[in-house]
Amino acid sequence: MNKKLILGITGVVTASLLFSCNSNTKTQEAAKTEAHDEHDGQDHSGHDHSAHTEAPAAMQKEAAKTLPDFTFYQLRSGIKVSKSDVSKDKNTVFILFDPGCSHCQQEATALEKNRERLKDVNIYYVSMNDPALILGFFDNFAPKLSKMENVEVLVDKGQEFIQKIHVPEQFPANYVYGADGQLKAQWEGDKNINEAIAEFHK
Repeated sequence: MNKKLILGITGVVTASLLFSCNSNTKTQEAAKTEAHDEHDGQDHSGHDHSAHTEAPAAMQKEAAKTLPDFTFYQLRSGIKVSKSDVSKDKNTVFILFDPGCSHCQQEATALEKNRERLKDVNIYYVSMNDPALILGFFDNFAPKLSKMENVEVLVDKGQEFIQKIHVPEQFPANYVYGADGQLKAQWEGDKNINEAIAEFHK
């Protein structure tokens, strides 16, 4: 598969996600096409392709009970963030979102209005989208939230979230991990903001 075709497929996937809060299997397809991209242009004679056919099995269909190792990148600085950077003294909330998802926009706006109630948890906003779209999302819907000391906006360049943590069916997908790295709560899609914040502190 050539790079132009892969880029075209990835573009279609991204565009389709922008108009929906449903993830469905599109994120899986994007991950599979990217997996093939790294072999593009190589001599494939004698190469075992059986690993590629197992790509769907590598997707995390149930939320990881224990926070796995990961590598994401800070939106503005590009600095790597990994599991070792996660605070060990409080809950950490991961929010996988899509900038074009209306439920994601509503949740971010509601969280911004409740910033005072979020100071004792860590929040990692994670997206696989283009950094410019992510930046526009926060500029438009939650500029003050994204500037809080305990809130990080991260870019998932390698689509590690869906491979290691979970493939959600709806955005935003929220995952609350305790100080011990164990999953305490998880939900997808729209949720009453007071209930969501209560789960953050579970």
